[in-house]
Amino acid sequence: MKILIIRFSSIGDIVLTTPVIRCLKEQTNAEIHYLTKSAFLPVLQHNPFIDKIHTLSSMFNQTLDELKKEKFDLIIDLHHNLRTARFKKALGIKSYSFNKLNIQKWLLVKLKINRMPKEHIVDRYLDTCKTLGVKNDGKGLDYFIDKTEEVDLSTLPEKFHKGYIALVIGAQHGTKRLPLSKLERFCKNSTSPIVVLGGKDDTANAWHLERVAPERIYNACGKYSINQSASLVKQATIVVSHDTGLMHIAAAFKKEILAVWGNTVPEFGMYPYLTEHTNFEVPNLSCRPCSKIGHVVCPKKHFHCMEKQDISLLVQKANQKHE
Repeated sequence: MKILIIRFSSIGDIVLTTPVIRCLKEQTNAEIHYLTKSAFLPVLQHNPFIDKIHTLSSMFNQTLDELKKEKFDLIIDLHHNLRTARFKKALGIKSYSFNKLNIQKWLLVKLKINRMPKEHIVDRYLDTCKTLGVKNDGKGLDYFIDKTEEVDLSTLPEKFHKGYIALVIGAQHGTKRLPLSKLERFCKNSTSPIVVLGGKDDTANAWHLERVAPERIYNACGKYSINQSASLVKQATIVVSHDTGLMHIAAAFKKEILAVWGNTVPEFGMYPYLTEHTNFEVPNLSCRPCSKIGHVVCPKKHFHCMEKQDISLLVQKANQKHE
């Protein structure tokens, strides 16, 4: 049997599909193909449970022609949007689609009525394959890095050779990120070495944080590829992260995670999977969650979900683990 899995984005969501990839491969012995955006190819390219990766072209028909040549038996649609519907219709083969629970999410965001199931999104992804007899093997998430992309800690300042806190300052949406003043306070009060991780968009903030305590803070933002950043997460003593892709990569490496939540909530089912973690949330906010994904800025203008975070406790927890 030849199976096509579809998930276009993003880093975290794709990492969360890796148990489906592994369980399908090991439990059905099928040939596994995966369709995603080219930007996310590095996240999957070293996964040994994938036989072939297809990347989404800007030309629908070009991608469709490539997929038709494969003569798939089945589609596992883990994105379930209009674009995946076009592919499923055009390929004309049997498919199973992930239930996004949009009504339940709407109820939680708009009316603060929680009808979300008490299960992780990984288990909901796996439910898509249950007709095939596929079951959760309990092994958690996967993330594979080629040896050439492993970061040698000897290339970092000596203070970081024996361990550090990985501080992930990025996130796709502004309301998922701690304000710079809060990050600065964390860096000032920490007594442990800190490697600051994020994308190129986070570089300016990372430079600012590096100046807070240059002897203890290493700015890795924008200097490393996604897989090299994953390597730095893998070698960290503990990971402090917003609700973002590197948080899920940290979970794949079974790192202890201090997860800082802003406008989104763990109840959506995307908290760190099968790894030790502590969720940092501001309790009893009537406006939270204000979105299932995030906003550029706080719709209420006060940003209490991040401005009221207990940074002292966050620092204490992080230092205790590192020491």
